[in-house]
Amino acid sequence: METLVAYDQELFLFLNNLGSETWDGFWLVVTNKLSSIPLYALLLFFIYQKFGLKGMLITMVVVAAMITATDQLSDFFKNFIQRPRPCKLFSWEETMRFIAPRCGRYGYFSGHATSSMATAVFAGLALQSKYRNLIFILLFWAVFVGYSRIYVGVHYPLDVLTGMVAGGILGFTFYRIQQFFVAKYT
Repeated sequence: METLVAYDQELFLFLNNLGSETWDGFWLVVTNKLSSIPLYALLLFFIYQKFGLKGMLITMVVVAAMITATDQLSDFFKNFIQRPRPCKLFSWEETMRFIAPRCGRYGYFSGHATSSMATAVFAGLALQSKYRNLIFILLFWAVFVGYSRIYVGVHYPLDVLTGMVAGGILGFTFYRIQQFFVAKYT
């Protein structure tokens, strides 16, 4: 386990130090949850087009449950594992780039990575019959958001990777739940 943590820290330092002041503003926008609101609005419009008003309302309830699950699961693991974020390691101040506006206490695993991957998998699967390539765009976006957490200095790669796996599983699970309720009530 110590070897895995050491590799994770090395990879973090490598990826984090790829950044430059030129790109910092861009990555701060990517990592900000509010910057995804236009994407969410577009996905909601696509959901409405495919499922109608009733199906969209059912989908919104399922998505609210999914986002609650992603947040609660990542918070549970953060408090249970209690792995300090890289930005909490004061011995790294000279070797890493920390540009995030704040640094939470624990980082394993990334809630941003979990929720963005869950959204990507859920929406990509729910809309695949109407928008075949959308899932690839959404998966790319989720990976982009995950990398932003490393770039700004608040998560290790393993935090992000674990979050993406958990998010993928939750996204698929809630997609199946949505499909059941849409088929039953629309």
